[in-house]
Amino acid sequence: MTLRSFCLSLFFLLVSLSALPLRAEQQIVVDTVTRPPFSMSVGGYDTGFSIDLMREVAKRLGWDMRINRVESFAQMLEHVEAGTADMAAANISITAEREAAMDFSQPIFESGLQIMLRAEDVSEPSLLAALLSWDLLVAIGIAFVLLLGGGMLMWVFERRAQPYFDRPLREAWFPSFWWALNLVVNGGFEERVPRSIMGRVFGVTLVLSSLFVVSIFVAKITAAMTVEAINGSVNSINDLYGKDVGTIQGSTAAGFLDRREIEYAAFPDLGTMLTDFETGRTRIVVFDAPVLNHYVKTTGAGIGQVMGRTFLTENYGIILPQGSKLVEPVNRILLEMREDGSYETLYRKWFGSRY
Repeated sequence: MTLRSFCLSLFFLLVSLSALPLRAEQQIVVDTVTRPPFSMSVGGYDTGFSIDLMREVAKRLGWDMRINRVESFAQMLEHVEAGTADMAAANISITAEREAAMDFSQPIFESGLQIMLRAEDVSEPSLLAALLSWDLLVAIGIAFVLLLGGGMLMWVFERRAQPYFDRPLREAWFPSFWWALNLVVNGGFEERVPRSIMGRVFGVTLVLSSLFVVSIFVAKITAAMTVEAINGSVNSINDLYGKDVGTIQGSTAAGFLDRREIEYAAFPDLGTMLTDFETGRTRIVVFDAPVLNHYVKTTGAGIGQVMGRTFLTENYGIILPQGSKLVEPVNRILLEMREDGSYETLYRKWFGSRY
């Protein structure tokens, strides 16, 4: 072969190779719904914890990912179940019912439910209000009468035996009351020990009964403070019965309230529910804890207050059509991200340190 023919052959080979189509990236459609801080649109740009997580997964797998933001949570799940979306990501709780129709990835976030109240419905405990409560005033009055009566009875027993009680009736009432009060609080006066038999018996009885008197007073003050603290507030699920409660229809919160037979207003989406809460028509919201906390810290500052601890612990996951071949590669990348620390970095970006 001459040099000229070799060059021509090489030229035609290069031309034919350049005409071959390049291997395109795999295109993936990811449905999502607005659920700050997991998924939201800021200035037309899709962002949030779950969206950032999906971008990292797509980057590592070489996917060309397209975000499709839908109107409702139910619509997002319908698209995945029907196969019109390759997967969905937001704050999707892993449940047995959803797992029966679709496939979940490894858990991407541990969450739970929480209660949010209108800020004006949350009352702070007041020591003055507790001390002026009717029950406590009645208890103080009864204790005063008992101490005065006990002191005067000791005066009857001891006025001829103990010099301290040797006073006329019109002068004896306060010293006798003071003696009984000190006996109950401090154990009495060492130099004013009863000397008569009846006085000593009665004195021992007062000392023993003082243990119960002090306990009753402590219990009354504690009870008054507790009642004042929770008055008008909700601290647990048991306080929701008969209240104006709202949540999103079809959510795990709605399922929980149904099982507890707690009546609630069901809203089609997060925006509608929060708007109703802001206007005051709905006074209490039960929903995902991180979503409520993000709302209170941002747009809902001064409007709502999250109460109590989380309950009904649940995990979020990425959801895919049943039998999807993408489950395995997604899980592999999620495990890699936890091992190399990139998941923790992303978590701190949106929620701060967990420790």
